[in-house]
Amino acid sequence: MPTEAELTLIRAAIRSPGVKVAGAYDKVYNDECVLSFDTPFSPTGLYVSLTTFQGFGEPHVMLDHERTGNALYVHFRARRVAKPPAAADADERPTQMAIGTPGGFQVDDDKYDVVKEHALVLLPSKLHVPLPCVELPELVSQAAQAIISHTSHLAEDKVAAIAWEAEVLPSKYAEDLIQLPPHKKISPDPSTWVCEESGMRENLWLNLSDGHIGSGRRQYDGSGGSNGALNHYQETKEHFPPSGFPLVVKLGTITPHGADVYSYADDENTEVTDPKLAEHLAHWGINMLSMEKTELSVAEMNIAANEKLELDKITEAGRELTPMTGPGLVGLRNLGNSCYINSVLQVLLSMPEFGLFSQAASAIFASAPADAPEDLLAQLAKLALGLLTTRYTPGGEGAEPSEDAGEAAVSPRMLKMILGKGHPEFSSARQQDALEYFQHLVQMLQRAEVAGSARLLPALSGPPPSALFNFTQEERIVSNGQVLYRSAPGQCHLSLTIPIDEASNAEEVAAYEERRKRRKVSGEAEAEKGDADKEEPIVPIVPFEACLSKTFAPETIDSFRGATATKTTRFKTFPRYLVVHMRRYYVDTDWSAKKMSVRVVAPDELDLTAFRSAGLQPDEVAMPDDQPDAGGGGGDARPAPMPDEAIVAQLVGMGFSDNGSKRAALAVSNSNAEAAMEWVFAHMEDPDFNEPLPPPGAEAAAATTGADPAAVESLCAMGFDERQAKGALAACSGNVERAADWIFSHMDDLEQAVAAALGETANAEGGGGAAAVSFPQAEDGSGMYELLGFVSHMGSNTGCGHYVCHIKKDGQWVIFNDRKVAASEATPVDLGYMYFYRAIPRG
Repeated sequence: MPTEAELTLIRAAIRSPGVKVAGAYDKVYNDECVLSFDTPFSPTGLYVSLTTFQGFGEPHVMLDHERTGNALYVHFRARRVAKPPAAADADERPTQMAIGTPGGFQVDDDKYDVVKEHALVLLPSKLHVPLPCVELPELVSQAAQAIISHTSHLAEDKVAAIAWEAEVLPSKYAEDLIQLPPHKKISPDPSTWVCEESGMRENLWLNLSDGHIGSGRRQYDGSGGSNGALNHYQETKEHFPPSGFPLVVKLGTITPHGADVYSYADDENTEVTDPKLAEHLAHWGINMLSMEKTELSVAEMNIAANEKLELDKITEAGRELTPMTGPGLVGLRNLGNSCYINSVLQVLLSMPEFGLFSQAASAIFASAPADAPEDLLAQLAKLALGLLTTRYTPGGEGAEPSEDAGEAAVSPRMLKMILGKGHPEFSSARQQDALEYFQHLVQMLQRAEVAGSARLLPALSGPPPSALFNFTQEERIVSNGQVLYRSAPGQCHLSLTIPIDEASNAEEVAAYEERRKRRKVSGEAEAEKGDADKEEPIVPIVPFEACLSKTFAPETIDSFRGATATKTTRFKTFPRYLVVHMRRYYVDTDWSAKKMSVRVVAPDELDLTAFRSAGLQPDEVAMPDDQPDAGGGGGDARPAPMPDEAIVAQLVGMGFSDNGSKRAALAVSNSNAEAAMEWVFAHMEDPDFNEPLPPPGAEAAAATTGADPAAVESLCAMGFDERQAKGALAACSGNVERAADWIFSHMDDLEQAVAAALGETANAEGGGGAAAVSFPQAEDGSGMYELLGFVSHMGSNTGCGHYVCHIKKDGQWVIFNDRKVAASEATPVDLGYMYFYRAIPRG
């Protein structure tokens, strides 16, 4: 119970800077420190401000007191008590693709009861008053209780209750489904079912319209079926246009409660439900109420795959891996399909240059804005301290008690929220593409570095972290005996095409597929064979050198300025860190995402010097770059960029609009069709995607009439001056988001680009200020690299499955599988999706 003198101090603290009662819409951080990973379960607990509602661990609460003047905090302490075995339901198996829901995969918290303690703390005296306390002023008691009972702002990102299977909707064709006269009856005996084309006896689908039985789709790796059901549907479309007989049901999944139903219709082409399934099955003699399931449903196969993720070669399952802990060996907890985030962050934080966030953490925290949870630099420093120090390793000062004494892991929830804020994909709990996330992270980091350059410069001895991946490509276009060179700056990864037809074991693969086909046709079910008789699948092995040769090979352009041309891409500069992306995933003709089953052994050392551009040679005739002038008469003005005709033609040929294709080509600086296509998929929903490009000179004309002040202010807040903001807006038709991207893609020649966009000469009087950021520019490397780490993905496409990463630490490969960190024994270097190479210094 506090004394009267102590109550007097508490009353005085109410007024300055002001105690508030948290409302329903206030952000309250009562389960994690905003500057560290301390929680109420940490040895020293968590302190939550009664003024800002932000939580702080003991190492940072005094910093907050000194910065804000706030003196009153609620001290949260918590500990876990194991539930009795019967209450934990540890043996209950999942029945749906979800985390933390009834029937889903359960999280560790379900095994424990939590005992909580709360106290009011007055700083700097550190007076503790246990709560509740009737002697406290009413406002203080109300404010403290509001913080204690409030749901944390981070709760929306917790693992609990996250489902990751797609919603299955009723088919629009089910209500009025055409069914031909019942010319045959389907036996309820599974042994009589057979594909009418191939003779296969598994994975069979019944067409509900005409009673045809066909096998499932053939997968890229040869698994699945023989395409019997799909081929039959394509035939029915010719006789019953436009949709044919689209609904099929998987025979082995029929039970009284339902079955797997798929619609092949072009406007659905997905798993669906059939509200009249019992009626449609009865038409073919199948009594749904008497059927028993003989094959796994799609949902069950997904659950089985997730339960057995650690049996996959990529996670090195089946091996007793040795756990590892210590600085740089701290795991990241999965926040619900966040393995793609964890894998990318682990590799980046293993780079010494990203260690500056740990070294500069004190200065970054001291200069952080009031809303520190929304500050990217502060959250990266928080992550660096969590991963690269001993604080959260077993026995560390901030480590929570754990069942597994050899495990150390933190939860990057605030960083995930910042990087996902406003993004339609990364703000969701769905699985995402690790490469796209890496690109997004680099872009967001660029902006944060510019806006907070003063906070980073004292710790920098070279270029900022985001610039470590930047390089410039150069295109060499040859036509009619003349040569045109085009630079494409701002690249941050190299995508390699995988030529399957150049597999070194093509004969072995063909023989295996033939054996597999014979077994399928004869009806020999793999599931019925003993493990000793099962043959290990043989997949294509493509040399890494073949991928390089294919990617950098000359490309024929059928129509370039009215003539045929060849285009070759080379490196104009080499980055310090080269991210190599393997194009394992592709879009099939039905627009579904597929994955190549292929192995590509990445080398430990990579020599790319043969792919450096040499520029215009003495014996070459330069092609005039006769693009229209952007300056409206300024003789020295830079010509307006024009979309590459070849890229536009390829995109139009794929079915995209002409205007959208032109925008895509310009958005990727005319680098290549693949990059433009990726941009299209990300921006198809933009309101101006199909709008015509502004005519040459329109940007400069718009600039002279004045840019939107709010848009200029938004760009200036990132650290750029007013003139640069106006130039960027002029170049991007006033679109703030594209203007920011435009600035960062022109960092090497920003003043010249701004001058061109504003219709000025590069050296015009009043050309304005230097760039707001004075970071050292990224250096041009030697082209020699060594492998640092790689990210691997398991699953049929990047929208599902699981990511892990392997990182080389002091010559030893280490696997990071979310919170599990262990020494790697069978490192799958041939199955990577993204490889991270570090430049070998010259000499």
